[in-house]
Amino acid sequence: MTLSVASEDIAGSPEFRHLTSIKGIAIDLRYATPNNFVGRDLYSPYDCAWLHVDAAAALETFVAWLAERRPGYTALILDALRPQRVQQQLWDALDGTGLQMYLANPARGSIHSYGMALDITLQGENGEELDMGTGFDDMTDLSHPALEEGFLVAGKLTDQQVANRRLLREGMLAAGFFGINTEWWHFDCGDRELVRATYRRVL
Repeated sequence: MTLSVASEDIAGSPEFRHLTSIKGIAIDLRYATPNNFVGRDLYSPYDCAWLHVDAAAALETFVAWLAERRPGYTALILDALRPQRVQQQLWDALDGTGLQMYLANPARGSIHSYGMALDITLQGENGEELDMGTGFDDMTDLSHPALEEGFLVAGKLTDQQVANRRLLREGMLAAGFFGINTEWWHFDCGDRELVRATYRRVL
């Protein structure tokens, strides 16, 4: 098996599932709109509403977990499959800014490019996004889960904002995802090195 596949060939592959086939989620892919840090749609004409079947199954586990503990809450998917070519565009957009730490180097490959990572938040019963203390792709220390306790003590994050983040993390961890230290919204499905070694990258 080749270790890569073109975006154009995803639809015919049994390795991937479309997000619309997953019940109980809302979808707002920010890189398919101008509502992102680059300020333009990076995905058209490609449909990037896909996940690897393994990550899709894990997301369904999270949806069930959430329905049990917070009836009326909904998982909102902000990004899923991110082709290598788009990862390169994001990397280039941050060149020289000192913010590339927030992205995986395209040379190594983002876990998003394997369909094995999610950017996700939660909606409350009224359909509004829960307050997580920052927005998606907020490239400041305030987004860092590793620094939450300090920001809580300093009054820069509220108890409710941290509780919302913890709810998301607890459920995603229970479903087999792993968070990272710098973005409260990002979760990998499985070990990064294992993903890079055994899954196909989408170009």
